[in-house]
Amino acid sequence: MTAALLIIDMINHFRFPQGAALARAAGPVSRRIAWLRGRFAAAGLPTIYVNDNFMDWKADFHQIQAVCAQPGMPGAEIARRLAPGPDDYFVLKPKHSAFLASPLDVLLKKLEARKLVVTGIAADACVLATAQDAHMREYALAVPRDAVGAISPARRDRALAILRDNCGADTRTARSVAP
Repeated sequence: MTAALLIIDMINHFRFPQGAALARAAGPVSRRIAWLRGRFAAAGLPTIYVNDNFMDWKADFHQIQAVCAQPGMPGAEIARRLAPGPDDYFVLKPKHSAFLASPLDVLLKKLEARKLVVTGIAADACVLATAQDAHMREYALAVPRDAVGAISPARRDRALAILRDNCGADTRTARSVAP
């Protein structure tokens, strides 16, 4: 079964209500995601960045990444740490789920992916919506508990419980689900 790594909303400016709390959670998460991305690349498996467009309907992924990586931006260190490689894919999403009004499902089919390792922020919003939509499309799911973040550990844990109990997601650690 071919797996794909999804990195959700980690390229982020964190300039919104509760953005500071989410940025604090995203720091440690970004290190685990960077490690996972390395494992996927070494195994020849695809990594797909799925990112909010921040309502900038004219920007592409590289423009958003450049803005978020600028010195002084709250998410600059994370954006630099998770800068995409030349073989990585990008999908911009207009709302919470990475599948809603995006080409993600078509891309996953072209890549012949049947298992998704879903990482990123926020576990109780965009990660949850994406993983539930993936489950409805019958993808096997892993949502490593140490590679997703939310504004509080309690919110992350509630989302993970839903995904584990309702969607059969593997919520062990990044090391446990890595290829």
